Amino acid sequence: MTLSMTTHADTSAKKKLPPCQDTPNCVSSQATSKSHYIAPFKVSGDPLLAWKELRKAIMTHVRMVITHETETTLHAEATSLVLSFVDDIDAILDAEAGLIHIRSASRLGHSDFGVNRKRIEKFRTQLRKLHVLG
Repeated sequence: MTLSMTTHADTSAKKKLPPCQDTPNCVSSQATSKSHYIAPFKVSGDPLLAWKELRKAIMTHVRMVITHETETTLHAEATSLVLSFVDDIDAILDAEAGLIHIRSASRLGHSDFGVNRKRIEKFRTQLRKLHVLG
């Protein structure tokens, strides 16, 4: 099994998410490889409202908990139902650019059967329904 990095999003002015490992069980809006890349959330309107709604969307998931947060970063953990695997979700608000950078990665294993990509797209859909993303 491969162990993925579990570092939190960088809180400095650089606004960088942890990089994805060479395994296909990670997606990131800051990834340089096509297989890991997922588009950032493009905010429509108030970035702080979009950030608040993302936080609420994460908190509504039964097996997901926010473990660390600042005004512009958050780290959450999602635990799978069957085998209790933990995935890490990191987000960074870039209010000036009108973006939320996001990353979701499995801690263990090689493949995630697309779970991390589906998770981020589900958040994107939820936030679009609330009209906070373009």
